[in-house]
Amino acid sequence: MKHLTYADKSLLIDDATADALLEYAALLARAGDADSVTVSAYGADGQSVEATLLLDAGAPVMSETTHSTMNEPENPTALPYLQEQIALRSSPPSIASEDRHPTDSANAYDL
Repeated sequence: MKHLTYADKSLLIDDATADALLEYAALLARAGDADSVTVSAYGADGQSVEATLLLDAGAPVMSETTHSTMNEPENPTALPYLQEQIALRSSPPSIASEDRHPTDSANAYDL
């Protein structure tokens, strides 16, 4: 589990989601883009919370290791979303070639 600090709030969050949040935030910052992501975490009082983070070039996000014995919160929606966005921004899909969308060139200009 990792300790995630965002602005003046502190959250405990699972390792995979914390790592993905930081990677996604860096990609967004490099692109001059922004996105919001809602994650499940534990607040400073140890209670379960849903936190929505605005990730952009100025997002003050930091994660650090912790030795908490609490069970990691699960993020079955946020983590796949983050992973998908990271993959899309790291390796954007190429423009479809004619092989993928064939046209009948013999009749393409028939009027």
